[in-house]
Amino acid sequence: MEKVIDKQMIINRFKCASLDGLSAKVVDVEATFTKGLPSFSVVGLVSSDIQESKERVKSALLTNGFTFPPLKITVNLSPSDIKKSGTHFDLPIALLIALNRVELDYDKLFVFGELGLDGKVKASSLIFPLILSLKEQGLIEKAIVPLEALEYLKHISDIEFIGVESVSQAIEMISTKALDNRSITYEYQANHMLIDNKEFFYTQEYRSNFFDIKGQGIAKRASLIAACGMHNFIMQGSPGCGKSMISKRIQDILPPISKDEVLSIAKHQFLDGTMPTFAPIRPLRSPHHTATSASIFGGGSINAKIGEVALANHGVLFFDELPHFSKPILEALREPLQDRVVNISRVNSKISYDADLMFVGAMNPCPCGNLLSKVNACRCSESEIKRYKNKLSDPFLDRVDLFITMQEISAEDKADITSQEMHTMVLEVFRRQIARGQSKLNGKLSEDEIEHFCDLSSEAQDTLHKAIGRFGLTHRSIASLKKVARTIADIHKHESIDKSDFLEALSYRRR
Repeated sequence: MEKVIDKQMIINRFKCASLDGLSAKVVDVEATFTKGLPSFSVVGLVSSDIQESKERVKSALLTNGFTFPPLKITVNLSPSDIKKSGTHFDLPIALLIALNRVELDYDKLFVFGELGLDGKVKASSLIFPLILSLKEQGLIEKAIVPLEALEYLKHISDIEFIGVESVSQAIEMISTKALDNRSITYEYQANHMLIDNKEFFYTQEYRSNFFDIKGQGIAKRASLIAACGMHNFIMQGSPGCGKSMISKRIQDILPPISKDEVLSIAKHQFLDGTMPTFAPIRPLRSPHHTATSASIFGGGSINAKIGEVALANHGVLFFDELPHFSKPILEALREPLQDRVVNISRVNSKISYDADLMFVGAMNPCPCGNLLSKVNACRCSESEIKRYKNKLSDPFLDRVDLFITMQEISAEDKADITSQEMHTMVLEVFRRQIARGQSKLNGKLSEDEIEHFCDLSSEAQDTLHKAIGRFGLTHRSIASLKKVARTIADIHKHESIDKSDFLEALSYRRR
């Protein structure tokens, strides 16, 4: 906190912050006390929840024995051209009023907290995203926060947190300069691996097991490849053949996750209004096909809200009954699948959310689902089948790496592999990718990174040239084939991509 002194008054300042999309903007909270008709105003392009803080602050101070100064009080949140919202401004405003006669000097001290009418300092859902964003920008070193918020703020390292339970405790600590560190260093209670001095975490809890799925060897193999490289993946098959079962089990065998990714996932969950567990588990989001575009991508007429795509960041976005989603939604999905961001543009706001996700889709071969059945007759006309499949455009499908057609269930089908066995292979492939110097998994490599890491043998190169001529592959299709072949080569422990690796990748291409 800084001070500005003139001959007539003391102006103290605390630092706080407000969210602009996912990025925190530093806000200086300052107050003046002048002679005149007693009043209390808050200025600086503030929202209604900040205006309501006046009543909470008054009650909190009066119920804790502090005299409200009979002066004209003006609280300014600067800079004034940034819209500000959130109840976490209560505590810095209350401290400025209670300590209006004290000259204070705390550089770089941030203050966050909502006040109850009894003076209790409460946590709000915005505190975690704000502090994490400030830390990522290198703008925060020390902060006064609600004591109850330390339970989740302890996951953010390299910041000194001072937890307070009440406004009177905060006032005493500030006035006596007894700002002790009450934060706790958190250690993840999970399995971890260390690769090139980078730590990655994972769990080995399999809530659903691939062993429950009888047969479907090709689908399981494709699921393993998709999980190893976080490749986009679409399954087609008759109703009840196991598409949804496979999709739900993929989450448990996904690659390990870094601490920064855990915090990023938690930030999105806080913005969605849910309390994160901070477990090293990649999210799985499965919106219904009747969901609106705003609920999937985010939106809002005034303040853009987070959607399912952003909530699936670092995890899986699963669309069941894929062709039943509206065409505008499927076409809009092309941007996050290609650029791994989702942009929300409104009159009052333009916001970008990270959407580094793995897309999984499941669909029937026709509207009735029996086109591939050997038992049930298909009731669909050719025009209905064509209309059904035309929902998925070539540009959208070009962004998907693996396509498989699943077989009907047979009495001879047997279970052949467990989730634990598949996860063990995923962990081994993950280690090879990171040890090779990749900052991204195979499915997310850029064009330059594909050229650098996806080294084809001479036989594989010849096979690629023949495939280009025979199948009319696009540049995006070629890049997709190389990424899938790289993952298959990693499973086979091959340094470069062999012909057999490339041929298997070619078998998963869209037909």
